[in-house]
Amino acid sequence: MKLGIIAIIVVILLAVIGPQTLFSVDQTQLVVVTRLGKIQNTHRSSGLKFKAPFIDKVNTFDRRILRVDMQPDTMPDKEKEFLIIDAYTRYRIIPKDVTKFFEKLRTQNSAEDRIGRIVISALRQEIGERTKEEIIGGIRVVDPDEGARTVVTTDTRQEILDRVKNATDKAVKSPENDWGIEILDVRIKRADFPEAAQQNIFNRMRAERERISREFRAEGQRERDKIEAAVDKEKTILLAEAGRLSNLARGEGEAKAIEIFATALAQNPEFYAFQRSLEAYKKFFTENTTVILSSEAEIFQYLDNQQGN
Repeated sequence: MKLGIIAIIVVILLAVIGPQTLFSVDQTQLVVVTRLGKIQNTHRSSGLKFKAPFIDKVNTFDRRILRVDMQPDTMPDKEKEFLIIDAYTRYRIIPKDVTKFFEKLRTQNSAEDRIGRIVISALRQEIGERTKEEIIGGIRVVDPDEGARTVVTTDTRQEILDRVKNATDKAVKSPENDWGIEILDVRIKRADFPEAAQQNIFNRMRAERERISREFRAEGQRERDKIEAAVDKEKTILLAEAGRLSNLARGEGEAKAIEIFATALAQNPEFYAFQRSLEAYKKFFTENTTVILSSEAEIFQYLDNQQGN
């Protein structure tokens, strides 16, 4: 009976003291063991570890790449126009310097707050020295001679981020800080104008697009006028040439007809005169026509001969 009670007591003690003595370290973790606030040990490798029960505290940190999202902030650019900058940075705790991290910052939340302040300060300084085109990282239009346009991409936004990253990394590794961390990257998620300024910007963009469209339309109209003028000129030349050729053909035809008539007249003038008289009779003597002429009129000579026969 006594042995059973002793065994139960031992099991209870192990259940209570065991978790206070043993703890595990994951491969993604860094651990600092403290006793009454003072560092007793650090663990950078995974496995089962020991500590003094009840008086030792296990402080766990993530050894993977960590991300700090800053609150969107309004910052003025070089032209004193405000932009809403939404940025984040990535960092990691240097395993061999986890003791420094704990001594200087204590928690990851404290680290994120202080890193965020440094990044925002560096961003504000860089953005204050740049134009909005450089900050947004758009395109720059170069106008060489004669108004030709060439589009050149810019890397100014990446230059800004690289400078901010270097300045932040230098600050966290400075002798007065030396937090035991490394800044890996700084990125801007969003760089927009405040809502109050967006409408004015859209209006300017719309006006600029309308100006460009008017230029294109005017250029198209000029090209249209040139083409129409060239076509009208070609049409006039073609019509004039066609008229000239038709007049030549008509003149040649009339000359040929006159030549044929002259040849026919020369062959038998009497018959030609008779034919012309018949044609005149057809025109003069229509139905119900009354003509009073002298009987000796030349037009009746063939009629007289016909009657004489």
